[in-house]
Amino acid sequence: MDTFAQHCLIGLTTGSLIALIALGYTMVYGIIELVNFAHGDLVMLGSFLALTLLGALGFAGADPSLVAVGILGLIVAVAVFCASLNVAVEKVVYRSLRGAPKLAPLVSAIGVSFIFMNIGLFWGGAVDRNFPVLVSGQYLLGDSSVQFTLKDALVLAVTLPLMVGLTLFVKYTRLGKAMRATAQDPVAAQLMGIAVDRVISATFAIGGALGGAASVVYALYINTISFQMGFQTGLYAFTAAVLGGIGKLPGAVLGGLVLGLVRALGSAYLGEKWTSALVFAILIVLLVFRPAGLLGSPRKEKV
Repeated sequence: MDTFAQHCLIGLTTGSLIALIALGYTMVYGIIELVNFAHGDLVMLGSFLALTLLGALGFAGADPSLVAVGILGLIVAVAVFCASLNVAVEKVVYRSLRGAPKLAPLVSAIGVSFIFMNIGLFWGGAVDRNFPVLVSGQYLLGDSSVQFTLKDALVLAVTLPLMVGLTLFVKYTRLGKAMRATAQDPVAAQLMGIAVDRVISATFAIGGALGGAASVVYALYINTISFQMGFQTGLYAFTAAVLGGIGKLPGAVLGGLVLGLVRALGSAYLGEKWTSALVFAILIVLLVFRPAGLLGSPRKEKV
């Protein structure tokens, strides 16, 4: 049971990270029905910016209190960078294709993904880069057989408030209500006086900011980054969004947690090489019986 509990803890921790990235996918899809495949590579660029800023500021080996302030500042700076870059891509690439057939923006998103990947290759090189160890792996539960480290606490301390805050923001704020109205019917929302373009830009900004925060936490947790990390990270996050019901914020969170648990338990009991096959086998079986995902609901389309 201790071993099982340990792997469940690992799964919940990694699942929280996946869920935070998946929220960026599901927000954009919920508003304009675009699968933004460049989102994973945006997270990768955020991790390279974090590494560059750390090298310039030199926080490694500093006082713990200063390191804590530095991590917070790093999360904010990278979140602003990723939000700005996401908004710029939406205005330059996606906005002009909004009325085009759905295949055109989808192919454009793949193209943006490759552009980001090559920027990452130019920025960080072709080899894996070591991220400074700013957060130790110190055990917080003493002699307990379940190992809960300071890194695990960091992941949960950042991801959980962000996910809860986003849910409350979308549900209760004026901009959140405008987002929900735009997601239901953009034309009707525009007729009611909602600035749809501004709402969509805000959605990309929030999704990019969440991805930027996730990139810093991911780098601090894994301590290894590469220009190819965006593909796998983005693929798992997109899978989590589909699993939970793409377009639904609670679905993205649930899908990320389920995916993290499946990966952790599958790696422990079946072996690492079978983990990806297990994840996608479960996804296929689920979608056969629930095509809209765990929390999704079928949409009625007029013909």
